[in-house]
Amino acid sequence: MKTLCYDCPRKCGVDRTKDKGFCREENKIRVAKVIENFMWEEPCISGEKGALAIFFSGCSLRCEFCQNYQISHIGKGERYSPREFRQFLESFDLKRFASIDLITPSHFSSLLIESLEGFNSPIPIVWNSSGYENPEMIKKLAAVVDVFLPDFKYFDSQLSDDLSKAGDYFAVTSKAISTMREMKKENKFENGILSKGVLIRHLVLPGQTKDSLQILEHIAKNIKSPFISIMGQFTPMGGKLSRALKPLEYKLVLAHAEKLGLTEGYFQELASADQCFIPEF
Repeated sequence: MKTLCYDCPRKCGVDRTKDKGFCREENKIRVAKVIENFMWEEPCISGEKGALAIFFSGCSLRCEFCQNYQISHIGKGERYSPREFRQFLESFDLKRFASIDLITPSHFSSLLIESLEGFNSPIPIVWNSSGYENPEMIKKLAAVVDVFLPDFKYFDSQLSDDLSKAGDYFAVTSKAISTMREMKKENKFENGILSKGVLIRHLVLPGQTKDSLQILEHIAKNIKSPFISIMGQFTPMGGKLSRALKPLEYKLVLAHAEKLGLTEGYFQELASADQCFIPEF
C-alpha cells in the first residue's frame, strides 16, 4: 500500500518507499549520530547526567547556515524501522540520562509516533525541532513526547525564504508553537529537569536584530507563560551570513527580552559561538 508523506509543512506528497522529498530521506528512520550524556543543551534538558542525544539525518528546513550541515544537507547514518528504533532505545539504560533528546526529527514524525506509541520512558522525551511543523502533527506527537523544544527562527518571510527556502516559516511556526502550548499547557519540572512543557529557542543572527525583536514581541503577546532560550551561538559557516554576531547586537536583543518581561528561561553566553561546540559527524 502506497503511503504518501505529508509529515512536514513542505507537504511533498511523495511515496518515500520509492522517492525522496525535500528532506531527502526514505521511509526508514535514519540516525546520523548518538551522543550519550550530552551536556550542551539547556540545563533543564541536560541536567547533571546529560541527555541521550539522537541526531537524525536529513531535514525539512535545511538552513544554509546549519551547524549540522553534514547530516542535514548531505545525509548519513543507520536506518531503522519503527520497531527497530524502539528496540534501539530499549538497548540503553535510560536512567543514566536526564532526557531523550530527539534532534531534527520532524521529517520522521509518522515513523517516530509509531515507534514511541506505548513506550514507557523513565525520562522525558524531548522533541528538538526547527519549529517548522504541521499543527495537526503536533497534536499527534503530544501523545508520545513530553517536551517540545522548538526553534523560532524568523519573523520576516523574505529572510526565511533566503536562508531556509521557507517563505511561510513564520506563518507556519507561529501556529505550530501555539499548538505546542495548547497541548502542553504548563511547564512541569522534576529535580530541575523539564518533564513536560514547551521551551522556545531563538538564535540571534548577525545583522538581523530587528527580526529577533519582532519574534520576541510575538512570543510575549501570543504565548501563555513563555519559557524561552535566547542563543548567541551563531557560528559563521560560509554563505550569506559570513560574519559573527556582534556583542552589541546580542545585548540589544537581550535588553528587549527583559523589557517585554521575557525573563523565564535562559540567556546564552556569547562564548558558545565557537566551532568546538559543534559535534563531529
